[in-house]
Parts: sequence; C-alpha cells; structure tokens
Amino acid sequence: MSNDYDDVRHNLITMLEELDERLTTITQEVRHTDEVVEKDSEEQATQNENNEVQDYLGNFARVEIAAIKQAIVRIDRGDYDICQTCGEVINPERLKILPYLAQCIKCASLAEKI
Repeated sequence: MSNDYDDVRHNLITMLEELDERLTTITQEVRHTDEVVEKDSEEQATQNENNEVQDYLGNFARVEIAAIKQAIVRIDRGDYDICQTCGEVINPERLKILPYLAQCIKCASLAEKI
C-alpha cells in the first residue's frame, strides 16, 4: 500500500463504518417490528411511502459501501487513482471530492449518457 493514500484509506474506512451504522438503522426502521400497521388507508399510504424512501436510502448506502470497499482494494493493489475503464489517471481533485470513484470524469460522463 502506498503511503500517499494512508489517510485516504483511513477516511474510507471511517466512511464505511458510518454507512454500516446508517444501514443498520435504516434496516431496523424498515422492519419496524414494534409499529402497528395503520388501518386507515391514508396512514397506510404514508407508511408505504416512508418504507419506499427508507428502502431507497438503504439501497443507496449498499451501493456506496460496495464502492468504498472497491476503493480500499484499489489502494491496497496500488491502482487507486487509475480509471477502471480507460486506465488513465483520475484527477486528484475528483478523488478528493468523492474518494471512492473508480472512473475519470470522461469515462463517468460517457457512462451517464448510455
């Protein structure tokens, strides 16, 4: 592992721990085992909407967790700052903003258009 990315790796692990905690909370809220299902149709609709939002947040957290784990692996392999699509170096400023990105801006822009 490169010493250049020790701090980044540490920050990614911290992010991972925070996301794991958030995902646990979301999962518990979605299960709401102690919550009574409302008989009123409006209340049921509200509960369903809340569950959908919680489900979306949980899925988003899972995607972030996977990306962070992959970034840690790339740091350990020594190719953290290399675009996984084209092989070019990812702009360090881009990685400062979202340290778990795996693509340069060009490849990410192309992927969005598809």
